[in-house]
Amino acid sequence: MALIPSTILTGFLGAGKTTLLKRILQEQHGLKIAVIENEFGQENIDNDILALHSDEQIVEMNNGCICCTVRGDLIVALTKLAQRRDAGEIAFDRIVIETTGLANPGPVAQTFFVDEEVGFHYLLDAVVTVVDARHAMAQLDEHEEAQRQVGFADKILISKTDLVDPAQLDALMARLKRINPRAPISHSDFGRVPLAEVLDLRGFNLNDKLDIDPAFLTADEASDASIDGAHEHVRTEACDHGEHGDHHHGHLSHLSHHNDDIAAFVFKSDRPFDPARLDEFLAGLVNVFGPRMLRYKGVLLMDGAEHKVVFQGVHQIMGSDIGAKWGETEERRSKMVFIGKNLPKELFIRGLEQCLI
Repeated sequence: MALIPSTILTGFLGAGKTTLLKRILQEQHGLKIAVIENEFGQENIDNDILALHSDEQIVEMNNGCICCTVRGDLIVALTKLAQRRDAGEIAFDRIVIETTGLANPGPVAQTFFVDEEVGFHYLLDAVVTVVDARHAMAQLDEHEEAQRQVGFADKILISKTDLVDPAQLDALMARLKRINPRAPISHSDFGRVPLAEVLDLRGFNLNDKLDIDPAFLTADEASDASIDGAHEHVRTEACDHGEHGDHHHGHLSHLSHHNDDIAAFVFKSDRPFDPARLDEFLAGLVNVFGPRMLRYKGVLLMDGAEHKVVFQGVHQIMGSDIGAKWGETEERRSKMVFIGKNLPKELFIRGLEQCLI
């Protein structure tokens, strides 16, 4: 029986992973693609965004970082999908795993080699990393996760090249090549990229990964090695490491080292927004807190509108688009997720409440 090609799609918060994935799912390529996705925090907005015009199989995993508490769920998800496929209940010929923007792709890739059932059904095709041309330099400076994502890539796609000048793009490409000379680099603005640049790359080379991380195949402690010289130990409340025992602080002894000051929170309401008030409030938020707003997105219920509004942003770059029409039996409500550094959650929530009808 042929193994199912599997792609790990990674990249830092707001790089454009979901935009790329949505385009892949909508493209008329004749492939049936199953998607497993993970989000930072307890709410999954991407499911709403991806499912707007897609009939693909989407498995949601919301209970933490994929490199920490979700790894077991990933094995279960992959196994169940394979069993349902073998039983003829669903049909797919490719699988894409979209990681959270704060994840190290190492333990996700490790799953394909340390679990016998997963290895029996799936072939790890490649780790594809999306890099945000506008914000990547700062992200690589500040976040070890961004370095790991680049260092572990078999293919790098640079997004948002229209937002930087040629000199900035050249400097970024030079840095990416220093971090990872093995991975070819292409552009993927607005998710536009040939499918051959993402799927069926046959790019994953285990020996290369062992060069980066000699402990890659160690089931309990994968990816102890750091990339690009980062050796700090940080974590977030989204990852509960208490059950993992003591850490060795001389090096990176756990995969999910997230900055303590990065957190996610959610706003929900079944009351519609007043568009003018919401636009004014969001513009104020971005103006004041934009540098600390790593990623924000949502599906919005607007007063008098029969269609959803899809809202997304990274730092000071914010945009929206008209989504699918609200279903007759669908619960009409807004759901927004904000991920950032030391954001004043209560101020955000109170302000959004004042924008409701």
